[in-house]
This record gives sequence, C-alpha cells and structure tokens, in this order.
Amino acid sequence: ADVLGRTLSFKGYNLTHVINITDVGHLTDDADAGEDKMEKMARAEARSIWDIAEHYKQAYWADVRALNIRQPAQWTVATEYVPQMIAFAQTIAEKHCYELDSGLYFDVSSVADYGRLARAQTDDGEGRIAAVEGKRNAADFAIWRKTPAGETRQMEWDSPWGRGAPGWHLECSVMSGEVLGFPFDIHTGGIDHREIHHPNEIAQNQAYCASDHSGARIWMHNNFLIDRGGKMSKSTGEFLRLQVLVERGFHPLAYRLMCLQAHYRSELEFSWDNLAAAFTRLKRMVMGVTNVRASASMAEGVEHPKLVELLAQFEASVSEDLNTAVALTCLDEAIAMKKVDAGQKLAAIARMDNVLGFGLMSLERANLRVRPNDTTITETDIEAALARRKEARANKDFAASDAIRDELIAQGVEVMDGDRLGWDWRLTI
Repeated sequence: ADVLGRTLSFKGYNLTHVINITDVGHLTDDADAGEDKMEKMARAEARSIWDIAEHYKQAYWADVRALNIRQPAQWTVATEYVPQMIAFAQTIAEKHCYELDSGLYFDVSSVADYGRLARAQTDDGEGRIAAVEGKRNAADFAIWRKTPAGETRQMEWDSPWGRGAPGWHLECSVMSGEVLGFPFDIHTGGIDHREIHHPNEIAQNQAYCASDHSGARIWMHNNFLIDRGGKMSKSTGEFLRLQVLVERGFHPLAYRLMCLQAHYRSELEFSWDNLAAAFTRLKRMVMGVTNVRASASMAEGVEHPKLVELLAQFEASVSEDLNTAVALTCLDEAIAMKKVDAGQKLAAIARMDNVLGFGLMSLERANLRVRPNDTTITETDIEAALARRKEARANKDFAASDAIRDELIAQGVEVMDGDRLGWDWRLTI
C-alpha cells in the first residue's frame, strides 16, 4: 500500500491515504465467532483493554516508521467512530438486517451478488463461518454484537439493539465512508480478507448507498508471507515480528527490500538466507549512492538519454500493477551506470527511491548497523577495538588479534573478515 501511494504521487495524482485502526470488535475468528480478542487478552494480562489497544497501536506505528512507510493523510481509530457506526447500522437495519439474541445481523441475500469479490462462493469458503442459531443464511454476519446477559465488557456502548460493540466489518465501512465518501478510489488489504471481510464490507456499502457499487472502485490485495518451515502460525502462537529481525542484526529496510523483490500479488517465502541476501543488496545500494552523493550535488533535471530511458523503464514497471521487482533492477542499473553526469544520476536515483521508499538520499552505511536492545557496547568502543585489532594484524600478532575478535564476539559483535562489501562488523544476538 505504501508503494502504491508513492507510485500515485510519482505519477502526479493528488493522494489522500487513510489507514484504519480497528481497536474494537475483533473476535478470535474473523467470521464473527469465538471470544473477543481484546477482552481475552485484557483478562489474561490483568490490564485495561484500552491500555492494550494503545500498546499495540504504538507498536504498529513504530514499525511503520522503521519500515519508512509514509504517514497517511489521516489515521482513523474505530473507537472514535462508534456513534457514526450506530447511525450507519440504523440506516440499513430495516431493509437489510434482523435481530437475534446475540445481536444485529446482516442478511446477505438482501444485496445483489454477495461475495463477488471472493474467487468462488463454495461450501469450503462458508465453512469458516460458525453457525449461529437463528441466522437466515450461513454467510450472514454481525453488525452489532450484544454483550451477553450477565457479562460486562470493558469496550461496550448503548445502542438500539442493546449494550454491546460493533462488528469489525461495520467499522471499516463506516470509517472509510466518513473520511473518503462513497465511492472512493482504492481499497487495499491482505488476501485473507478477500473471502469474508471485504465481501461483508461491500454488502454493507451496497445497502447504505442503495446501489450495486462496492464502495470502492478498485480492491487490491497483497498475498501472504509464507513460512515453509511451519514454525510460525496461529496454532503455535509464534509470529515473525519486525523486532525479531532487528534482534538478529537485520535492518528493517532489508525486510522492505525483500518484500519488494516479489510481486505484491505473489506469495513470498521468508527465510533468513533470503533476508540476508536482501540486506547485502541494500548495503550495495547504500554504498553506491553514498559515493554518488559524495561526488556531486543533485541536478534539477535528468537529460542524459540513458538515464531518461531508464526512468521511462522504471515508470513503466511500477505502472504495470506495481512491478517492483523490475523497478529495483532499474534502480540498480542507475546506481551502477558509468560515464554520466553525477548530478543527473543522483536526481534519477532520487526519483526512483521516492517510489521504492528506502531513503537512500540520507541513508548512511552506519545507519545499517542494527543494535539489539540488550547490547551495551558502543560503536565507539567497537571501532576502537577494531583499530587495535588492525594494528595487531599488521604486526602479525595474531594471538592479540584473535583475542580482540573473541572479546567482541562475547559482546555480540561479529567481526566480518573477508566481507566483499568491506562491512567491518555487525551486531548479533
């Protein structure tokens, strides 16, 4: 989504990008089944549900910054839009909803061509939706979930259907409609939402707008990050987090680069080797651009025929359904190009980087040295130790050299002898 926004800006569109934070309404199953995830965690950790929501919101924002994702025009937070959600539900309730003891449900047979976004309406697809006594159709979903009798939730509001909380499908329709209006241009999301969540959004939008349009003109879905080893899944409770990569000594932008090496609609297999290869490629980019920056100021325009042609190839690649893999090769070629004006070369690189989002105009080699949280040694100490080790090796005092290396390893510093890129060291866990 970030590259999409950057591409639209690159091509001259006036962009208004909004990101939703759904901090209420999630169940342990995306199809309106199971416990409320937030309430469950609040009980398990004996913390306020509002504190938990704030913790994960701040953690998400930190990851957004670390990955150099542009700030949207607006963040919309679900708990700030509950009155609008109730008003939206009241508008569609009479013609499209019915009430059960557990809440207000949307009748999917009341709108045209429900589920058309999903690849196929099959029994397998509906199997994810738990049976609720009284539902008219298996695919009907909760608009408003009543708090069960005798229970009190930390996040609940009064409504015409009783005290409770909105369904998360409703939240997304309401926030996008409130901020962007219907129809807006592009709705993005993960491919896991193509089968249930987004069809439910569309059904709500159809009902609210009294038309067959889906609320958004274009729906785009990115595919999964795949762990072939099977070690990370909902069932095991283990997840790959950005901080895990940092703790292994990888800069977050190496992960960004790894993602952009594959098309967003293709599955991407994660492995530490793939990430390491992406990190090496990022280092080469940084070193190449640093050399160009050191030799010239950025030109106001790009006129050299080879650079003009390369920029045209770059634009064609990102315009062809965000083909970032080809776009990256254009960037590599621009960095490696010889016998062209350095200022124009830097300007061409900057234009490409504005789309790919690495921040190469300010990124330094030292920025790529990732420091795990539990590392106490300073970079000054590391550089001083390496200087002593270099002197020892020059004097052929290999025992002292090895002792310094072992001392650094004990403090989490890997000395990278023989690295073709000349990277002296990196911090490890």
